[in-house]
Amino acid sequence: MSEEILINITPQETRVALVENGVLQEVHIERARNRGIVGNIYKGKVCRILPGMQAAFVDIGFERAAFLQLADMRGANANNNGEPNSAATISELLHDSQEIIVQVIKDPMGKKGARLTTQITLPARYLVCLPYSKHIGISQKIENDGERERLRNAVKAAMEVGDESGYILRTMAETVSEEELKTDLRYLRRAWSAAQERITQAPARTLVHEDLSLAMRVMR
Repeated sequence: MSEEILINITPQETRVALVENGVLQEVHIERARNRGIVGNIYKGKVCRILPGMQAAFVDIGFERAAFLQLADMRGANANNNGEPNSAATISELLHDSQEIIVQVIKDPMGKKGARLTTQITLPARYLVCLPYSKHIGISQKIENDGERERLRNAVKAAMEVGDESGYILRTMAETVSEEELKTDLRYLRRAWSAAQERITQAPARTLVHEDLSLAMRVMR
């Protein structure tokens, strides 16, 4: 299979096209004046609980409040010990005016605000950091058992004492060296440390981590 990624950058917008075997498969457009916010992390404030919908509106500093569903909440399906917690409700996990760290998973559209999650992820080239999880996972597309074990051990060896984050090894990590994984880990630790500092100092309705531009995300 032949796959190409075409990038066109102008002062007004960035366009990215994915072409497979000469056939256009995907097009992504990011305009300079209206850049998307997917991947951004905010310190928000709960402004309304919707028990009947098992959801909440969260103010993250935009004209329209963002939307957070119970299914997208960390802790909705497990308790603090990681055990099943199917009886959890939105009212048990959130209350009005509560400050909460959220990440955008869908841009605002029309009269609808952004969609949020509290399951924070920070991606790099080979790894995805899960700051609130201790799980180490590997892409299912890496099928060789020996390689999967090598990668898992390499990440464990690269983690510093006190690193309580979890990590997902992306498909691109297959066959990469331990040093390359260490570079990704150092980048992710710096990014999350900077976000944590902003979380501590910033008031609610504040951006605490901004994802890369479309072109840079494609390169990543």
